[in-house]
Amino acid sequence: MRLQSFGAACTVTGSMHLLTLDGGRRILIDCGLFQGGGDLEARNHETYPFDPADLDAVILTHAHLDHVGRLPLLVNRGYRGPVYCTPPTAALAGTVLLDSARLQVEGYRQQVRRARRQDREHEVLPPLYDEEDVHRTLALLRPVLEFGQRSEVAGLRVTPQRAGHILGSAYLLLESADGRLIMSGDLGNRESGLQPDFTPPPQADAVVIETTYANRSHRAWPGTLAEFSEALRQSVRAGGKILIPSFAIERSQTILHTLKRLMDSGEVPRIPVFLDSPMAARATHAYFEFGDELLPEVRDALRAGEDPFAPSTLHVVLTGDESQRINRYDGPAVILAGNGMMTGGRIQHHLRHHLWKPGTSLIIVSYQSPSSLGGQIVAGADTLQRNTVQIMGEDIAVRAQIHTIGGFSAHADQDDLLAFLSSTGNPHVWLVHGEVAVMDAFLPQLTARGLKGDIVPDCQEVDLLGSGFSGGRPPGLALDATSAGVQAEGGE
Repeated sequence: MRLQSFGAACTVTGSMHLLTLDGGRRILIDCGLFQGGGDLEARNHETYPFDPADLDAVILTHAHLDHVGRLPLLVNRGYRGPVYCTPPTAALAGTVLLDSARLQVEGYRQQVRRARRQDREHEVLPPLYDEEDVHRTLALLRPVLEFGQRSEVAGLRVTPQRAGHILGSAYLLLESADGRLIMSGDLGNRESGLQPDFTPPPQADAVVIETTYANRSHRAWPGTLAEFSEALRQSVRAGGKILIPSFAIERSQTILHTLKRLMDSGEVPRIPVFLDSPMAARATHAYFEFGDELLPEVRDALRAGEDPFAPSTLHVVLTGDESQRINRYDGPAVILAGNGMMTGGRIQHHLRHHLWKPGTSLIIVSYQSPSSLGGQIVAGADTLQRNTVQIMGEDIAVRAQIHTIGGFSAHADQDDLLAFLSSTGNPHVWLVHGEVAVMDAFLPQLTARGLKGDIVPDCQEVDLLGSGFSGGRPPGLALDATSAGVQAEGGE
């Protein structure tokens, strides 16, 4: 079993892992978009170091954009085979990819208009794909993977199990004559507000595991609720807008469900809640369709005909004009808008209008890449100095109160990861989907438990059943000491 990772290797985004088996079979696990701005997103335009037409199959672990966002590009460049996934993942992938295509096309047109004024429109990169590419991609989806049921994919036995990360998320047990491999995808926080815990995995020869928060433990759920409640009460007293940047899938639904609980119980005042994310509104429909996957209290509410994602003061904002009118609303209000790392989307407009006002509160409930706008804001807040950030080409002062709440994370923390590995026997553990400093901090935890751990290098092929690297680190791997500190502030 040989693996090459062309994304989510030494970083937390762009998941794409090429598995090569004896006989030359090639299976791609996930095909995600790089997010986080700067050099990371520039990688989306790189050519693939393999021929997409040579792939035997693609398997998706879940529908987050950093796991499915390059699928249309793969199809555009020649892939015509099946894309296997769970039914909820297929439902969410359509929403995610169509929204991605629309944003890319709109962004391209805006950049071209600006560039024409300087006679440099030829420098603007075209969108990676459009809606036509997405529809061709969706036709390849095969939503036949069911939790706990074995399927055959390109001669490989595949058993998906609940990962507890988002709706439809799965980790994969892959079995062949070469051995038993577990691909974790993204694993869930065992104190999720919506998802049941991941299913304990069986023994395996090798495990490729995500490490987003492998160097820390999340705050317990009761403490997270208390922290969130207090941040909301402080923000209401300040009298300004309460901005909550949020990813459209899982995080938005979790925040809405939590706001409803807190307002219904009287723990926080009933103030207007604006869901300024058409994508989140569309994605929520899948939570109704596949509600049996959720925690019992949420599932039972859905079965009783209730809407567990709708605080009584909720306003769903669909059009751009409606979004702009929110900023003219007088008085405190919650504005829940995408995207979670603040690198684009409607949240940027609200930040531009309110971040410089001392009465504003920014409540960060999602992971912030160090290079993202959100990461810059968090880093500036940590210095206890007023700073500025650039939003939509304008320098904006950061005078808002910044609250970072990591307990909403949909990702497993260190304790969760170790619990996941505890039932897998004595596998060779390969680390992906983490900042280098975080993975390096996790290696001693594995050693203490008698497990051989190795960091998967970017693009370099590794033998999953081989000896790995001395000390678990690929030769020449540089540690970024700044990445772990910023990461600990977020909670994607």
